[in-house]
Amino acid sequence: MCGISGLINYKGDFRAVISGMNDHMKDRGPDAEGIWISPDSKIALGHRRLAIRDLSANGAQPMRSHSGRFWMVYNGEIYNAAVLRERLIKESFCKDTDFRGTSDTEILLEGIEAYGVYETLSVCKGMFAIAVYDTVTGRLQLARDRVGEKPLYYGFVGRDSFAFASDIGCFTCIPEFEKNVNRAVLPLYFAHGYIPAPYSIYEDVYKLMPGTILTIDDPYAYFNPISDGDLAAYYKCGRSGFCFNSSDYLDASNYKDIEKNTGDLCSETGHAYTIYWSMKEVAGKGQNNLFTGSEQEAAYELERLIKESIKGQMISDVPLGAFLSAGIDSSTIVSLMQQVAPGRVKTFTIGMHEEGFNEADIAGEIAGILGTEHTQMYIDDNDAKAVIPKLADMFGEPFADSSQIPTYLVSKMTRQHVTVSLSGDAGDELFCGYTSYRSIERIWNKTSRIPAPIRKASGAVLSSIASGDNAVRAALLRASDSADLHMIEQDPYGYGRRIPIIDRSGPCNRHFKGTLYAGNTQGNYLSEVNHNIMLLDMNMYHPDDILVKVDRTAMAVSLETRVPFLDRDVVEFAWTLPIDYLRDDKIGKKVLRNVLYRYVPKELMDRPKKGFSIPIMKWLLEPQLRQWAENLVDPVKIKNQGFLNENEVTRLWKDFVTKKEWRPQIWYILMFQQWLENVGL
Repeated sequence: MCGISGLINYKGDFRAVISGMNDHMKDRGPDAEGIWISPDSKIALGHRRLAIRDLSANGAQPMRSHSGRFWMVYNGEIYNAAVLRERLIKESFCKDTDFRGTSDTEILLEGIEAYGVYETLSVCKGMFAIAVYDTVTGRLQLARDRVGEKPLYYGFVGRDSFAFASDIGCFTCIPEFEKNVNRAVLPLYFAHGYIPAPYSIYEDVYKLMPGTILTIDDPYAYFNPISDGDLAAYYKCGRSGFCFNSSDYLDASNYKDIEKNTGDLCSETGHAYTIYWSMKEVAGKGQNNLFTGSEQEAAYELERLIKESIKGQMISDVPLGAFLSAGIDSSTIVSLMQQVAPGRVKTFTIGMHEEGFNEADIAGEIAGILGTEHTQMYIDDNDAKAVIPKLADMFGEPFADSSQIPTYLVSKMTRQHVTVSLSGDAGDELFCGYTSYRSIERIWNKTSRIPAPIRKASGAVLSSIASGDNAVRAALLRASDSADLHMIEQDPYGYGRRIPIIDRSGPCNRHFKGTLYAGNTQGNYLSEVNHNIMLLDMNMYHPDDILVKVDRTAMAVSLETRVPFLDRDVVEFAWTLPIDYLRDDKIGKKVLRNVLYRYVPKELMDRPKKGFSIPIMKWLLEPQLRQWAENLVDPVKIKNQGFLNENEVTRLWKDFVTKKEWRPQIWYILMFQQWLENVGL
């Protein structure tokens, strides 16, 4: 795992700026640094390396292809690189002796030269963010993995220079970058605690969507994917093989036509997006072709696929281990990891002395049953509190999932022993684990019986007079479908629109749907309610909250994390499972539990999950953190900054301090305010 950066058409000191961008990512890649500047000084590529495979200089980046035509920087891992290498040799694109080393970087680059970016990524399994530059045509292509494990930001500095990086903070290393806050996304942030792709906290800086390739041709003309209409075209497409920009969108079913369509669109606007894999498409195909075997057969097939995924993800030239909580997901990963590992798996857990927040003892029992080499560490509130001032720099933009704190601490402890760690993330979203799915289904089954016009009118009337829980019920009544209901449940009191100062005539409407909400929440794409909400979470919450949290906290301590559940074959199989294989009225993740119970006693796992959380409410009322928080929410400071409604912020904080009324938006506000201070705004 590494950090990548790049600049095009920059008029200043290319080398100094790209070096500064690299330095900003030194934790992502502490082992080596590389820079390449084209002979015509049109483009510069930067790289920071965390050496995982082929630790020699043969794996150094930026890397040039064997022919000399292509240059690439790349962050991630290709788990089936050996398969791609065999194909290249078999089809006579390369000889075995052509390869300088054994890195997946070199294999990926030769694959791209032989087959193009689209075809190569279509056959690759892995997590990645890549940038490939063609020295003959001047074409730059950026691409991101299927689910969004690895970050990739891109955008313009002024209207002339194009930049990209693994870390949004790299943009602040460019002297001409103005750090203009994108106020239009603040309602999203204060509703959810994160900023969903394709948006970022800055104007003219975007996150590349998962499963997407961005192609930019010389002269690299300015474009705005939101106002120009690129984003609207994206959601008209929604499946692999589509190429699009603001001028048109074109469909194709073979690689040659896809490459042609990309070129045709670039000739009109200078850039084009191409979808090479779509979660929405995969989910739809899976639900239309449900698994027809028994529940037991489904569990056996899932176990086989996860084992294959783990085998691929255990390839490493450095020490490797796994996070182990007391939950179903990480316990399943470690159980199967121990089955395929040549020796004892190294596992890592943190515990807390706070009652109700500690699962280290159970995790230790699981480790003993499985026979892992287990390490655990207990943390106290001082350990956790010491992390808080670091968070804003760690994430680069406002991010407020408070489990970021224990995730950082377990990563820091793990890095003292290994360089790579597998995790159990995505189990809830893929196998229907969240209890909220059950509540959404229950509420929607009741409210949808009321005719929509009556339901919405009643909700509107109640909203105007109700408060507290009744206001929440009124908001839920106004939902147009199950996806809308899920979004309302995320922010039932409407703080997303109440906290920030926004242009109410702008692109946000009541639930930020339409263009601003990136299309992820629009309509019932899947007929089964649980699967529809799971799809919504896999398109937004999982990549933009969970995966961001894991990537940034682990990279802050130079630890590579890998997620076996996000293997392409596992994901595609998960979408074929009927809902009654996933949950019943009492429990979720049934199929995953049926795999785990073969290795860990059922009675040990059948208990309420405490979650990977901290007693943030208690800590914020203690003198040290209370002083820190009250400095950040000072009404005069907030008014002078001009981003937030000081009356709303003051009321929230006062109700928390005096009445113990907790709202997650309190933490969202604190993280936003700390970010503003750190970036000097």
